[in-house]
Amino acid sequence: MAKSKRRKTSFFGPSKKRTKGRKRWSLQNSVVNSAIAILSLLLIAFIFSFSRQYTQKGIPIEMTFPSMPDQTRLAVEIYEQNPVLDIEVEVLNGCGEAGLAGKVSEFLRSNRIDVVRSENADHFGYDRTLLIQRNEKFENLKTVSAALGFDLNDKSRVLVQPDENSDVDLTLIIGKDYKTIRPLTDFLNHKF
Repeated sequence: MAKSKRRKTSFFGPSKKRTKGRKRWSLQNSVVNSAIAILSLLLIAFIFSFSRQYTQKGIPIEMTFPSMPDQTRLAVEIYEQNPVLDIEVEVLNGCGEAGLAGKVSEFLRSNRIDVVRSENADHFGYDRTLLIQRNEKFENLKTVSAALGFDLNDKSRVLVQPDENSDVDLTLIIGKDYKTIRPLTDFLNHKF
């Protein structure tokens, strides 16, 4: 009888395949364990740093607050001293100088006129500054034109163009000639 060559493996003994897998598994384990150890050290360092930042040693900090007036003023009191007139105006920059609509808005507000909107006009080609009445409130037109020093009879500057869709009483379009408006230039030179 011929003896067959069979590989003998014991029930408990590892084969070559099992040995390679265990070596790979132990290498992966050691990498994971090393990563956990490094992250643990970083966490401890972070906690130490964080705790040192929030613990105080040395001179205590004293908080001081500015003194407040005994009686605070209400908005109603401020309004009663300098009430805003019931005139709603939109200011449109028609000359293209940056920030001019905001500056003119400040001028009108200093004259107690309510500026509800300030933005760019539809184009920057306006040569003359225009004050346009949008509704029937003629007294508002008188007040704003007086603040600007405009003559109500000057049809090249003061226009009446009612607009039922408009939510303002007056529209002021600032033209390239705004430096010729004396009250406005006085305000701009003094304020800015």
